[in-house]
Amino acid sequence: MEIPEVLEIKSVIKENYKTKTFFFNKKIEAEPGQFLMVWIPGIDEKPFAVSFENPLGITVGRVGSFTTQLLKMKKGDKLGIRGPYGNGFKLKGKEICLVAGGRGIIPLAFLAEKFKKVDITAIVGANTKDDLFFVKRLKKYCFRIIVVTDDGSSGIKGFPTDSLKDLLEKEKFDCVYTCGPEIMMKKVFDICENYNTECQASLERYMKCGFGLCGQCCIDDIRICKDGPVFNSKQLSKLTEFGVFERDKSGKKVYF
Repeated sequence: MEIPEVLEIKSVIKENYKTKTFFFNKKIEAEPGQFLMVWIPGIDEKPFAVSFENPLGITVGRVGSFTTQLLKMKKGDKLGIRGPYGNGFKLKGKEICLVAGGRGIIPLAFLAEKFKKVDITAIVGANTKDDLFFVKRLKKYCFRIIVVTDDGSSGIKGFPTDSLKDLLEKEKFDCVYTCGPEIMMKKVFDICENYNTECQASLERYMKCGFGLCGQCCIDDIRICKDGPVFNSKQLSKLTEFGVFERDKSGKKVYF
């Protein structure tokens, strides 16, 4: 087990009304999709996708009590960091498509930076325009960005999966990369299967240890933290629990 490295927050950027990026005076090497375990001393430890690697940065959206506490932290405060852990996205081909839902944009924006030498189309979904972030960041690396909001307050009114289906009706991608709500990712995977297109998805489950010891994050008999969090089409096709249910911190099934 790795001991968390205590790092001082060097700067904080507000991304939207409930999301901030925290930067540290440290460089790391990571694959897009890998995650860090972030520890607030005396509070708890939670996983967060790597958002930036040079300098190291994590992007945090308000979800529960831990993230609420984390978002109160400021420059000069300290956090414990260990990782990166897990398997990330792998580049396949020269024409790729990103499908992001909500906070799923975090690892996919990092992916766009790492894979910037290929042709990238990005579909970015959110509930409303106020929930969007990292769109400007993506514009540096993507030749096309399609913004989709549930209420139509920005871009197209609808869902990212609708836009993906429209694209695959007339275009071919070497791979589709997705991160976001699991119901959305399951639909992305099903659409890719229908159009014979490779898909890689970053799954999420409740994590405690981050390196495969506790088994809390299992989906079927696969550990998200150790064997994932990114899975390809072949792996996804074998997961009977994908898009069906997850487990809360007590182990109880929670259906999507």
